[in-house]
Amino acid sequence: MTDNIIALATGSSGAIGVIRLSGPDVIAICNEYFKEKNLLEQKSHTIHFGHIYDGNKMIDEVLISIFIAPNSYTKENSIEISCHGSDFIQQKVINLFIAKGLRIANPGEFTMRAFLNGRMDLSQAEAVADLIASSTKSQHEIALNQMRGGFTSILKTLRDQLIEFASLIELENDFSEEDVEFANRKKLTELVNKILEQIQTLLDSFRYGNAIKEGVPVAIVGKPNVGKSTLLNVLLNEEKAIVSDIPGTTRDVIEDTIQIDGLLFRFIDTAGIRDTQDHIESIGVQKSKDQILSAKIVVYMDEIEEDFEAIETRYKELGIRDEKDSIILLNKIDSFHECHAYDVEEALSTKLNRMPVLAISAKEKLHIDRLKKTLVKLIKDEHPSENAFIVSNLRHTEALEKAKESLQSVLNGLEQNISSDLVAIDIRHALHHLGSISGEITTEDLLGSIFGRFCIGK
Repeated sequence: MTDNIIALATGSSGAIGVIRLSGPDVIAICNEYFKEKNLLEQKSHTIHFGHIYDGNKMIDEVLISIFIAPNSYTKENSIEISCHGSDFIQQKVINLFIAKGLRIANPGEFTMRAFLNGRMDLSQAEAVADLIASSTKSQHEIALNQMRGGFTSILKTLRDQLIEFASLIELENDFSEEDVEFANRKKLTELVNKILEQIQTLLDSFRYGNAIKEGVPVAIVGKPNVGKSTLLNVLLNEEKAIVSDIPGTTRDVIEDTIQIDGLLFRFIDTAGIRDTQDHIESIGVQKSKDQILSAKIVVYMDEIEEDFEAIETRYKELGIRDEKDSIILLNKIDSFHECHAYDVEEALSTKLNRMPVLAISAKEKLHIDRLKKTLVKLIKDEHPSENAFIVSNLRHTEALEKAKESLQSVLNGLEQNISSDLVAIDIRHALHHLGSISGEITTEDLLGSIFGRFCIGK
């Protein structure tokens, strides 16, 4: 991590390309190709117009941005060369520096250096990748909050509190023969319970955070020919699914995404659920049932009719778990007595304890906006308090779960009055798992896995 690296930081086919360099010698090496002024005499965070030369041959007109260590993204000497977006020009410039001993950066190596040099912790580094990948307002906000150190601050507080007690218990172990107690067991129990509450709050936020990061999976289910594929096409505003009057037309899962009010939803059209002797269709029906289990929101679709109790029966036969968010859509109100549609909607909603029940017409695109608003409300109602941090990273969640288990072992040990050296082991385990989130505890494999997902120029 002490050699000089280079990479193209922008995509191809743009009007401008940015080439990034980092390492102890990059300013001096760049100065050899820049004739207009001496870059070694320039201040950090300055931009200089000029030309890159290969000997006496001009390659391109460029802007050179200088960042002098430690005041750079990597905390090393860094250069950014803004040149024209021609693939030929960019490769020519990169080859000049490779000839001077620079090497092409590995995926995520700039950000890895930023982490290893103390510019950011590991959770902030991961947020950089999430920020680059964000495609919605909600994804952007979660990644930005983590990159600014929101999680870092929480983890530091939790670890500092535990470390203080851990040091006292370790001190007891040093004086075990004197039978003294430095760590108050009652206060330790109170502290562990308090930390467990904070960890549980973070864990509870993952369901919301992961849905925002990956897109909220919404399964559209119901019997054949009820209008599921028509609804999907209306939501996506394209003919994504084949629509026909023949039952069993949809035999596989069809999926696509749209943004609604800054949230990404993954709509999944499923095969109509019914008893069938057709082997291929039966596979599709089973996939539909699997989607009910995995989706965050289930949209059950049925044809509107006066006998709303029959609709209730068909809905309950799906066996949707109580904790899963559900919406019942009463489709085809364009062919129903409109004056009775809202009576059926209200009666069924009341019968199902005020579950969202919406009367729509997918074919005529009636009340689709009501469905979109209801979907957004179901997600935003889960949003933690405005100032709460939201966990969206599976690795962080797994580490928090392990820290929770270790702290529960601490409580069990305190209740059973076990020796302080065993209590200290469980506290050290909890500290280890919390430290693995921020990067205070790392392994080479872990870093390779995380930064290997980055693009080359970041």
